[in-house]
Amino acid sequence: MATVVRVADCDPGHPETAALIARSDAYMSALYPAESNHFDGLETLRLPNVRFVAAWFGERIVGCGAVKRLDGPPAYGEIKRVFVAEDCRGRGVSKQIMAVLEQTLIEAGVHLARLETGIHQPEAIGLYRALGYAEREPFGAYQPDRLSLFMEKRLVAGASP
Repeated sequence: MATVVRVADCDPGHPETAALIARSDAYMSALYPAESNHFDGLETLRLPNVRFVAAWFGERIVGCGAVKRLDGPPAYGEIKRVFVAEDCRGRGVSKQIMAVLEQTLIEAGVHLARLETGIHQPEAIGLYRALGYAEREPFGAYQPDRLSLFMEKRLVAGASP
């Protein structure tokens, strides 16, 4: 059962989203060496080609995520910074965030979403596979990394994640 009342634009520097990002960084740093972490900082998350969203349950921000639109060829959106507070996981929050990020790309005429995640995150990998993401080779500036999993999904207008 989903618990999010709304997913909407938010400044990544908002104290609650900044705290989520810091918790995400700490979690990833505990799982992977620095060279296998690909964090986008606040400056990048505020660029015009990035949409950063937060998920609210009541007045509390419980999750966040971003999509960065990149020119190709082909043009694609890179999903970044999807993270949900520990006590709200398993309730559909990340699916709601992903739906908004994917819809952002479709509305911008971009029909390909890509992401990088780590191999030690089975829940994230399971989510992405359930949403239709398939494994692929590294993309953009990413280099092959035995600790990274690269995925992509073709987006179709009107399709539900």
